[in-house]
Amino acid sequence: MPTLPLAFEIGTFVVLGIILLFDLLLVVKRPHEPSMKEAGLWVAFYVGLALAFAALMFVFTGPEYGGQFIAGWITEYSLSIDNLFVFIIIMARFSVPRKYQQEVLMVGIIIALILRGIFIALGAAVIENFSWIFYIFGAFLLYTAYKQAKDSGEDEEDAGDNKLIAKLRSVLPMSESYDGNKVRTVVDGKKVFTPMLIVFVTIGLTDLLFAVDSIPAIFGLTQSAFIVFTANIFALMGLRQLYFLLGGLMTRLIYLKHALSVILAFIGVKLILHAMHVNELPFINGGEHIEWAPEIPTFLSLAVIVATIVIAVVASLIKSKAVEKSAVRSGGADHKASSPAVTDGLDEAADEAGTKNPRH
Repeated sequence: MPTLPLAFEIGTFVVLGIILLFDLLLVVKRPHEPSMKEAGLWVAFYVGLALAFAALMFVFTGPEYGGQFIAGWITEYSLSIDNLFVFIIIMARFSVPRKYQQEVLMVGIIIALILRGIFIALGAAVIENFSWIFYIFGAFLLYTAYKQAKDSGEDEEDAGDNKLIAKLRSVLPMSESYDGNKVRTVVDGKKVFTPMLIVFVTIGLTDLLFAVDSIPAIFGLTQSAFIVFTANIFALMGLRQLYFLLGGLMTRLIYLKHALSVILAFIGVKLILHAMHVNELPFINGGEHIEWAPEIPTFLSLAVIVATIVIAVVASLIKSKAVEKSAVRSGGADHKASSPAVTDGLDEAADEAGTKNPRH
């Protein structure tokens, strides 16, 4: 990859750091539930920022690496949207007041950035020294794609119900309800933790699992640590606003998981083919490169990723529309309960979760 001007790389991280800091301070100083208009404007701003950065990548590095950034950003963004399903369930399971959900999401994004930064650094170092790691990455993505295709959502429904969370509840003094956005509070003169701590731990563990899936995927599209990290930053920026903007619509994206399964499988095959092309393992082809193994070009990867997502979204909306019409003809009551609006959906889920978790 052409060496980017040092000023460009430093400037990129400084600007992104300032934006993230401003976003965090805005959430801390003014906790609130954003309106659809506010959320939509922020999402449009972050998407526009990513596209502007992609244009700069084309200028500084050419179409190959500019295309790698776009393909990586779209892939990570799609995986992040899928992750929002789990965030919605976590918020409902722990009955997080909607006023403070932005702050929880922002903390989750910061944790995700830190974890992904660590994984990216490790991944780049391993790839630099051990080309055979592409075989492992490829096999892992194929396995992940298989699990994604078979996923019925039951694991997501159990978000937060694991042994670590149960252990924390048993060993830490904890209040029965939230105290604003505080992690610790005072009850009967004693300092105790609030359920917000459990929420942060659950979000952090979820981010860890997401990083394990997403980092090998983007390394299948580019080996540039700079592109990998910036694509992840842009994919995570605006995620909390997207949470409020798409919360209700996400129940309609029924084929998104299938699309992601196809994308992960495609990237897995791409990684294995690349591993064969740069093969150094002595027990495979005598340690020689396998010349007939094709390298999938970036433009083809980008085309497959975009086409898969577009087809999945269109098919999901068509299917949801058909189900809605069918439900209206049969009375509509059952469908209305299964496809709620953003607020009603989360509040109903929270009411159901309230039998197991404290409510503010």
